Amino acid sequence: MTIPIRLGAIILLPLLSSNSAAQSVTAGQLTLAMPWARQTAPTQKSGGGYLTIHNRGSSPDRLLAADSPVSARVELHTMAVEKGVMRMRLVAGGIALPAGKKVELKPGGLHLMFIDLNRPLEVGQTFPVTLRFERQGRVTVKVRVRAVGAAAERELGHAG
Repeated sequence: MTIPIRLGAIILLPLLSSNSAAQSVTAGQLTLAMPWARQTAPTQKSGGGYLTIHNRGSSPDRLLAADSPVSARVELHTMAVEKGVMRMRLVAGGIALPAGKKVELKPGGLHLMFIDLNRPLEVGQTFPVTLRFERQGRVTVKVRVRAVGAAAERELGHAG
């Protein structure tokens, strides 16, 4: 009976390790949790990226920029409904990260926009994104691509 349990543990351990590697990165006072992006269609030239940034420090920081090898550029965007119309806008001056607070980059709000994709983003694929902060400097996270319509892991009950 112990053989199947051990075999299951051997099979699951690499899956859990690779999943947790894509879930969070701590750099100084910042914790960057659950970075993910939505799958794109073969002809789609842009895509969205999401994560939660927790500034555990006593000083504010600011997300100034991002870049990734999957696209020509990465922009910081916000999305809002204005008079019944969904509008996406570039965030001027970066995204404020107040001391002791969490900021969510999520569908329908603040997010990363991958512009002029080099290739489609496919489910299960991972890719690096380097975020540049005012105080913390550069931090690279591993982004996992999820299916269209996917929610953040926290919404699926997988976050801590």
